[in-house]
Amino acid sequence: MRIIPAIDIIEGKCVRLSKGDYDTKKIYNEDPLEVAKSFEDAGLQYLHLVDLDGAKEKHIVNWKVLEKLATKTNLQIDFGGGIKSDQDLKIAFESGAQQITGGSIAVKEPVLFSSWITAYGADKIILGADALDGKISISGWQEGTDQQIEEFIEGYVEKGIEYVISTDISKDGMLEGPSFELYDSILQKLPDLKLIASGGVSSIDDLVKLKENGLEGTIVGKAIYENRVTLKELSEINA
Repeated sequence: MRIIPAIDIIEGKCVRLSKGDYDTKKIYNEDPLEVAKSFEDAGLQYLHLVDLDGAKEKHIVNWKVLEKLATKTNLQIDFGGGIKSDQDLKIAFESGAQQITGGSIAVKEPVLFSSWITAYGADKIILGADALDGKISISGWQEGTDQQIEEFIEGYVEKGIEYVISTDISKDGMLEGPSFELYDSILQKLPDLKLIASGGVSSIDDLVKLKENGLEGTIVGKAIYENRVTLKELSEINA
């Protein structure tokens, strides 16, 4: 299982939210590059970079942060937040993203999102499937929908998607454990899916269980910043 540390960006700074609420913002570091280098120095190879300003503004905002991290580290970066157009997608890839994650766009403009899968390949486009009470939420989790998460993912698997990042919003940033039941339900229905867990990781034990349950990867954010897990421990799990 890949361990994918997360950096969330607001105004160029490394922050974390709880349950996607911007009012809970906590700044952990003014310099995302310093944080990214610490991940790389620990032997981690991947990074999940989220443009929270972009998610709110509905277009890419912090592409210069992406560019800096991509040029000054060797981390393989997947980038999300505010990618709503062909131009946003182009900026993200030209700024150094290895993959992009689309969530809201996949709900609101399925034809456009599906065209990206065809044009760039399933190894470059990740589906963001974030849910509250089993239903997809979008627009930086500010907007709910009536779409059931398993059906939503299945529809895109039929269109060629291979990678899915799924967050149970109720778990995100709470350090109370991931949504094991949600991921089990998705993988029972779609056993070949490269499913990446996100949200709620509070300990190494959580990661061991996710690995045993067949997750392709797990994103770890607040647990790192609140010292619930060490980078050394993550590197060992990642090996």
